[in-house]
Amino acid sequence: MHKVLIVEDDPMVAMINEQYIGRHGKFTVAGVCRDGRSALEFLENNTVDLVILDVFMPHMDGFETLREIRHRKLGVEVIMVTAANDRESLEKALHAGIIDYLVKPFTFDRFRMALEKYIAQTSALQKLDTLNQKSIDHIIDNSRRKNEDIYPKGIQEKTLRLILDYMKANKGSWLTGDEIAEKVGLTGVTVRRYMNYLERSGKVTGEMNYETGGRPCMRYRAELDSSDKKLS
Repeated sequence: MHKVLIVEDDPMVAMINEQYIGRHGKFTVAGVCRDGRSALEFLENNTVDLVILDVFMPHMDGFETLREIRHRKLGVEVIMVTAANDRESLEKALHAGIIDYLVKPFTFDRFRMALEKYIAQTSALQKLDTLNQKSIDHIIDNSRRKNEDIYPKGIQEKTLRLILDYMKANKGSWLTGDEIAEKVGLTGVTVRRYMNYLERSGKVTGEMNYETGGRPCMRYRAELDSSDKKLS
């Protein structure tokens, strides 16, 4: 589980962020701080992987806090949360090396997307024993990809979630593309495109079924031991 510190002076927003983190399944809230000073003290004394950092706070704002985090080399990643949507604020945050920048109000899907960016970046780094130019380019390209470009062309998040939810509900069962299409109300061509993407992403397992009595066809399964980890 990735440990998260929420730094937010608005109790209601802090509670919503905490609920969002709990819904994801791969993160746990290590603490909640109301301002930058208390956040820095918490980080000095506790193990934290990710900080959800508000900008407008008393005593020390988010940008000051972020600069101090980097100055002290505290080794945490940061997602900025703010009502500020001006270019200057975004540039300041990007220069300080944030994972993502969320503008209030935001949905759970957008919040989850930010958490997935963190997972993708840290997982890519942890899997590499040595770096070459290709692997470096891949990591940097993914980290800079615009929010709307997180999924490849032709893959829409709403449709993807529809298929994933159905696969999760039937995890461990082999399903053909036609069976999935019938249940979720999509065309077979559309489902095959999404299943190809999910298989490449490692979210489902695909295999050719030759025991059909006719033409072989692909079938897919969300694994019992990894579906919660891969699909949440």
